[in-house]
Amino acid sequence: MKQSLQLKISQSLTMTPQLQQAIKLLQLSSLDLEAEIQEVLESNPLLEVETPQEDNANESNQLENQDFDETTNSTSVEDRDTTEAIKNEKIETEMASDTQWEDWGYVSQSSNQKSDDSNTFEYQGETSDSLRDQLIWQINMSTLSETDRTIALILIDSIDDSGFMQADLEDVLEMVNQSDDKSVSSLDENDESLIQIEEIETVLHFIQSFDPAGIGARNLQECLLIQLDRINQQDQEHTLAKSVITRQFDYLASRNYRQIMKSLNLNEQQLKKAIDLIQTLNPRPGNQLNENNAQYIKPDVYVRKVENGQWKVDLNPDSTPKLQINKEYANLIKRADNSADNQFLKNNFQDAKWFIKSLLSRNDTLLKVATSIVEKQIGFLEYGEEAMKPLVLHDIAEEVEMHESTISRVTTQKFLHTPRGIFELKYFFSSHVGTSSGGECSSTAIRAVIKKLVTAENRAKPLSDSKIANLLKDQGIKVARRTVAKYRESMAIPPSNERKALL
Repeated sequence: MKQSLQLKISQSLTMTPQLQQAIKLLQLSSLDLEAEIQEVLESNPLLEVETPQEDNANESNQLENQDFDETTNSTSVEDRDTTEAIKNEKIETEMASDTQWEDWGYVSQSSNQKSDDSNTFEYQGETSDSLRDQLIWQINMSTLSETDRTIALILIDSIDDSGFMQADLEDVLEMVNQSDDKSVSSLDENDESLIQIEEIETVLHFIQSFDPAGIGARNLQECLLIQLDRINQQDQEHTLAKSVITRQFDYLASRNYRQIMKSLNLNEQQLKKAIDLIQTLNPRPGNQLNENNAQYIKPDVYVRKVENGQWKVDLNPDSTPKLQINKEYANLIKRADNSADNQFLKNNFQDAKWFIKSLLSRNDTLLKVATSIVEKQIGFLEYGEEAMKPLVLHDIAEEVEMHESTISRVTTQKFLHTPRGIFELKYFFSSHVGTSSGGECSSTAIRAVIKKLVTAENRAKPLSDSKIANLLKDQGIKVARRTVAKYRESMAIPPSNERKALL
């Protein structure tokens, strides 16, 4: 086969590094974008944050210099000498700031000099302790023997975040007897006997007396009984509540109130008072110490209603700082110079321009997409979730003349601040179902209607999924029972048998 060279013209799509950077910035959240901007600022000396304070400072300096010149021109020779002395004194004061820290009374922490304890600030550690830290602190405040302390620490390590004991006491007993702790070893040698299960249970009951109430319980029934014992009242409601938990716990869990009243010979009012007391107890006592700190969301877009009744969309200026080219470094670039330093400045100058351009493109795209979403969901802003219209990515992509993948990147982890709260942009997209009139209803609106029906239902006879589907059908919304069950589960609403309650 003969080899030959041929020229062929073809067209192909390639992603330049600049386009890849623009796509990357487009899909970043506000927090990730701040980290990306900070990383670029640290690596590129020609890029800096635009601070409006600099302009104000320049203007104030010009005014001060102008006032100083006018004052100098209007003074006499003696006044000029005085003024020069003041200027020289000011210069000397400023020059004095370049001296060592020790001259100003500051001492490095790494120096060997000892400072006054009253003027030093020591780090005190975290202000919020975990559940384990709280329990260990209560152990340290107690008077326990070394053996009981070892047992208590093992038991505390077996308590989960909800506050329940997960380890079996037999396993704890075996672990303690096989421990290399000196106190346990000495106990085995002197008494020639091992620790018994009764001592493990005694230490466990001691831990169950700690705060929060109900900690260290082995099951929910024991947890509720521990909390009831902490209540300093012995009235009829307290006695009935303890009897219900002790003797009828399975029926209580299944909300079979009729069987409880029959077994304990109670009327509905007596049982209701006991149930009300039980509902004040905490089924997960450890959660109140293990709750995570609130995660605050910085919205990317704000929407507000202006005076003429129109809705205005604005970008959050705090989410993306304004960047600019450092003029001092840019002025150092020489066109005909091919040195390494000058080439370094040129490359960083080009990268800085592309990064600023990518940020501007991201902001324009985000504002355009958010404005389009707000225009289509004005009903939600005016009346709430029940007025939400069905919306898909294709609808916004057609209006803003972009690809659906671009719309998906823009709406991911981007948040819109509205008078009704902060929502992710993807929240406004939802599927739809048909109505009897031939129209469409969004799934978000259906969820809102289901939640409204469940809230207004009779707790003694809660609505079943079939009944909710029939009520939606009366409103012209065609929804199957299994669809109602799916929407109900997505909103964490329990089924009708678990929502049943006494009057």
